[in-house]
Amino acid sequence: MRKKLIIANWKMNGSVVANSKLLMAMLKFTNRLSNCELVVCPPYIYMHQVKEYIAGTNIKLGAQNINANEFGAFTGEVSVDMLRDFNCRYSLVGHSERRALYNESNDAIADKIKSLVAGGIIPVLCIGESLAQRERGEAKEVITTQLAAIIDVVGLKCFKSVVIAYEPIWAIGTGKTASVEQAQEIHQVIRQYLSKLDNKLFKDLSILYGGSVNENNAGALIKQKDIDGFLVGGASLKADALERICLGETVIIE
Repeated sequence: MRKKLIIANWKMNGSVVANSKLLMAMLKFTNRLSNCELVVCPPYIYMHQVKEYIAGTNIKLGAQNINANEFGAFTGEVSVDMLRDFNCRYSLVGHSERRALYNESNDAIADKIKSLVAGGIIPVLCIGESLAQRERGEAKEVITTQLAAIIDVVGLKCFKSVVIAYEPIWAIGTGKTASVEQAQEIHQVIRQYLSKLDNKLFKDLSILYGGSVNENNAGALIKQKDIDGFLVGGASLKADALERICLGETVIIE
């Protein structure tokens, strides 16, 4: 059985006061989480605040991005070792916004994955197709090509430590969501692709869905065989919505 994994990506949102209210509300329901792991990825500047609130709870701390270098003259960047100082357990890599806005390449993403795995932090690799690619019938090819590009650099043994988040680019922050059937289809493609490479190695692989996930569509999505949880954006800034997403029906896979 794969545990349901919910990752709350705050993106560039928050304030000391707003974060306090949100975290206090979250703490009221997280003690009821059983087969679900909740991860919060705040902006770097609020990491210490979040760390203090979640100390002693079952909430884990995550990062939104890292620099692959250990240290040096990289103004504005944060290293894996710095995240370890905060007991950070996860980090997003390759989010579509970073690929599009900051021109992150597959090679750069692969380097970040290698650094994270070496530092004992779990990479959450974000992959997904654009609307144009989907309309041309290229979604499956785009997804497998993105996976292959990373595996070619980091190797299978390193990649086994990765969590995958499928986020159709056309459904991020748009209010649009892939249908249950569309989401399950791509999740199945991902699982089958990796299983063919090494079924034993990827037996317990977690694949999350991201793309305008909210309290209304999460229940139907999590019932799908190959969807293990969610990468949640806007809805993660609302405690009541996040509670419903976390405490909804869990998925048990034999």
